[in-house]
Amino acid sequence: MWFKNLQIYRFTRPFDVTLEDLEKQLEALPFSPCGSQEQAKFGWISPLGKQGHALTHVADDQILICAKKEEKMLPGSVVNDMVAEKVEALEIEQGRALKKKEKESIKEEIIVTLLPRAFSRFQQTYAWINPKDGFIAVDASSAKRAEDLLALLRKSIGSLPVVPLAMVTPPELTLTDWLKEGAAPAGFALEDEAELRSALEHGGIIRAKQQDLLSEEIKAHLEADKLVTKLALNWAETISFVLSDDMSVKRLKFSEELREQNDDVTSEDVAARFDADFALVTGELSRFVPDLIEALGGEENR
Repeated sequence: MWFKNLQIYRFTRPFDVTLEDLEKQLEALPFSPCGSQEQAKFGWISPLGKQGHALTHVADDQILICAKKEEKMLPGSVVNDMVAEKVEALEIEQGRALKKKEKESIKEEIIVTLLPRAFSRFQQTYAWINPKDGFIAVDASSAKRAEDLLALLRKSIGSLPVVPLAMVTPPELTLTDWLKEGAAPAGFALEDEAELRSALEHGGIIRAKQQDLLSEEIKAHLEADKLVTKLALNWAETISFVLSDDMSVKRLKFSEELREQNDDVTSEDVAARFDADFALVTGELSRFVPDLIEALGGEENR
């Protein structure tokens, strides 16, 4: 279980749902495939997939849950072309222009007709609940996808008092200072990728990859009042990642040395290897997240 992204949310009060209750509450909203006339379904599955039955996976008091979504894919161009064709035929037949509501009704009829033949897109999203440290992290590249999972969890358990992680000092100011100083705080190291945006409303954006971030070229952009909105970093020579100004952590990569720590657990026992990897990863990330917050100057009190 190797996370690729972290959208981190802070609990505003302790997460005190028992594992037994959480399991029962998730069971009330399990994933089931779309019916012939349904466009989307969203529900909980076992984090272990077909290898598991429980909807929660626990290791060292860390909880893993997984939501699955199915969406029927209907190309907008196909639907629009069919709507236009039928509208034109009816307008010729009736000798009048159809009203907006009539066109919307035609579109709904066409979607109903096409749904049974539509292809499905499936998406699984994992979330890690860390009750001890008071946060939940969603493995999602976008806040929208993370919020969808949180909404489902809120619906399942009735209440989910969380807020996005927020710093006292805006992260873009701190990241800009790091780049200007040419160094990150102890434990962190600059890598070779960054995004710089002008502070002006319609200013430019510079994206640098495989670039010496301490070069004169980058310094010139910083002197032109650009702010660092994304920065590639390394923590403890164990985790490399890209931090954004919204505090999302993306493109997580774990060192080979860390990954090899569970090589003694046979890969044939899928459940045992999954459990060992989840314990290893969350143990490391439980140290990483507080270090990151401290390096950025601490959280805003809310």
